[in-house]
Amino acid sequence: MPSTSPPRRIAHLDMDAFFASVELLRYPELRGLPVVVGGRSAHKPVDLPDGTRRYSRLRDYVGRGVVTTSTYEARALGVFSAMGTMKAAKLAPDAILLPADFEAYRHYSQLFKKAVVEIAPLIEDRGIDEIYIDLSEHEEPSLELAARIKNAVREATQLTCSICIAENKLLAKMGSELDKPDGLTILTRADIPTRIWPLAVGKVNGIGPKTAARLHDLNILTVGDLASADIVFLREHFGSNTADWLHAVAHGEDDRPLETGSESKSISRETTFERDLHARYDRELLTPIFTQLCTRLAADLKRKGYLARTIGIKMRYTDFRRISRDHTLPEPTADPVAIRKAAGECLRRVDLERKFRLLGVRASGLIRQEDVMTEVGYQLDLFDDDGI
Repeated sequence: MPSTSPPRRIAHLDMDAFFASVELLRYPELRGLPVVVGGRSAHKPVDLPDGTRRYSRLRDYVGRGVVTTSTYEARALGVFSAMGTMKAAKLAPDAILLPADFEAYRHYSQLFKKAVVEIAPLIEDRGIDEIYIDLSEHEEPSLELAARIKNAVREATQLTCSICIAENKLLAKMGSELDKPDGLTILTRADIPTRIWPLAVGKVNGIGPKTAARLHDLNILTVGDLASADIVFLREHFGSNTADWLHAVAHGEDDRPLETGSESKSISRETTFERDLHARYDRELLTPIFTQLCTRLAADLKRKGYLARTIGIKMRYTDFRRISRDHTLPEPTADPVAIRKAAGECLRRVDLERKFRLLGVRASGLIRQEDVMTEVGYQLDLFDDDGI
């Protein structure tokens, strides 16, 4: 039967200029000024007898360090994180330079995450200053829920954050950058042409500088350019897997699950076919492919020492619509036969009358295993009477 799960509602929360904002709590007189974090201990502010402080300036820096972060006022002058500090000094010589205090940043990181978890416990920790939040099971409207989370973070830390709620991680991540600082964004699929497509291709999470440069060489400058690019043309220049991924993300497609625990990772195996296949008419070809995916996934689990609680499948149809289904097992496993059976249960819940180009199998809800399980090596028929 079709899944009755609620539509996915994923938030990405990003603290605004996090390290610099923590420093401004300590040195409030610097608010509104260009401030750069990335100095050494020698650049720590000096308390003066009259109660004021003497600050180091960026022009005083000598060395090969890089900027850790900067306030928005410094960013307006062209100073960004990961930039060489000497280069930054040429752009903003009068900016205040502070050393990093990671103990303080970790403290405030714990505070904001605790505040979020009290409202929405399903989070994926992405580092010291950002998280994804699964809000799919919440009944509260997105706007009110996002505002409540932002207020809780502000009350806990006295800091601002930017948050976007969308249908997947890709759109939520991109959306949280649209209205910074202190942004609250609700991004729907209908917003993609007006809010996502005008962005530079490098704004897509996963498109690094090298890929962005190759796209620029092909005169693909914006996400909209990428969305309208011919898929055959992309495959000629990037190969099938990368080209299909580029095409999908340009249209806002992303079915990655949230990893909501320290051991809750996922492992997947997938393949893209050279031509569109049909479940019934191409059964002889698909059966060994699907079985091999399950067998390889089981081998990956065993090699990495995991058992899986949940098995899922992923398909991409000829119109590039992606669909995924999951099946939770009564007992965690790394057995290829159990994985194949669970994946077959997932296939019962998708439309197999349409041709598709990509097929994948995923294991999630992982737990560590101590003993190597016995491998079972025989094949089952993917589309036999017991399956589909």
